Amino acid sequence: MKSILITGGAGFIGVNAARHFHQRGWAVTILDNLSRHGAKDNLDWLRGQQQVRFEHADIRDFGAMERIIDELRPNAVLHLAAQVAVTTSVTNPREDFETNALGTFNVLEAVRTKSPESLVINASTNKVYGRMDDIGVVERNGRYEYNQSNGVGEDRSLDFHSPYGCSKGAADQYTIDYARIYRLHSVTFRQSCIYGPRQFGIEDQGWVAWFTIAAVLGKPITIYGDGKQVRDVLHVQDLADAYEAAFDHREAVSGQAFNIGGGPGNTMSLLELIHHLEEELKISLPLKWSDWRPGDQPIFVCNLEKSKHLLDWQPTISVRDGVGQLIQWVRDNRALFTS
Repeated sequence: MKSILITGGAGFIGVNAARHFHQRGWAVTILDNLSRHGAKDNLDWLRGQQQVRFEHADIRDFGAMERIIDELRPNAVLHLAAQVAVTTSVTNPREDFETNALGTFNVLEAVRTKSPESLVINASTNKVYGRMDDIGVVERNGRYEYNQSNGVGEDRSLDFHSPYGCSKGAADQYTIDYARIYRLHSVTFRQSCIYGPRQFGIEDQGWVAWFTIAAVLGKPITIYGDGKQVRDVLHVQDLADAYEAAFDHREAVSGQAFNIGGGPGNTMSLLELIHHLEEELKISLPLKWSDWRPGDQPIFVCNLEKSKHLLDWQPTISVRDGVGQLIQWVRDNRALFTS
């Protein structure tokens, strides 16, 4: 039986990935410090769905990481544990660094010293590319679009903005370099906007889920910037498929970076999501407005050609279908947001 360790495994992506791998016959261990809102609820839900092992630990504790990885010797380590909000990184850059940069280093070192045959999949972010001010962007039909581009490729130069960009960028580059220097099987996924069930989105992070939750529950929504920002959004089930594809192609993908998102066929602006929610829920949403956040990109869309070629992967769930599923999940689980 193949085995996987998922750090941050009680988070939104973590529990969905755990369920995915368990259903495919893997032995699943999740590691989490349960500090994030909703993590305990997610863990309880996951335990009610299938048998998983849980390790209550923090990736900043190198001794714990060594012990757990030495004991498990997993086929794969899916590294999701992170500080995930740009705004939090600005107010508390030390915690952001220790979680994202040092925490990832601890994971890589523990694998290198205790389980060097394990594949490490690092969840990075499109924020490692910065604002990309040199790319031609036009406003068309009430949204931002690239003037001449099919999306951002992995050959794009990195340009970290904000402490979050720096900490995740450091983790991204360590993951790539450990494959070069130590021959570790490690790959980094520069993920775009991931959404889906079990996501307890907040104003600072997880905007698709947060807008949906707020719309269903009648909570206020703040738009940072002008709302015309465009992202390629990816359903979490498609992301789980990409993780499995990385394991299936681990020899080819080691030392590589992949832009993983919805691609040109699955884009949405903030205001377009607002309008979609208003139509689906038959309501009018009052909005508040605030300044742009540090390093926020007017548009980010992944070019998926490398993923199609080396991972044999591309998204299958449309934005409309995925958001519809998310609306239904929030409706069915109102108690999780009001307790």
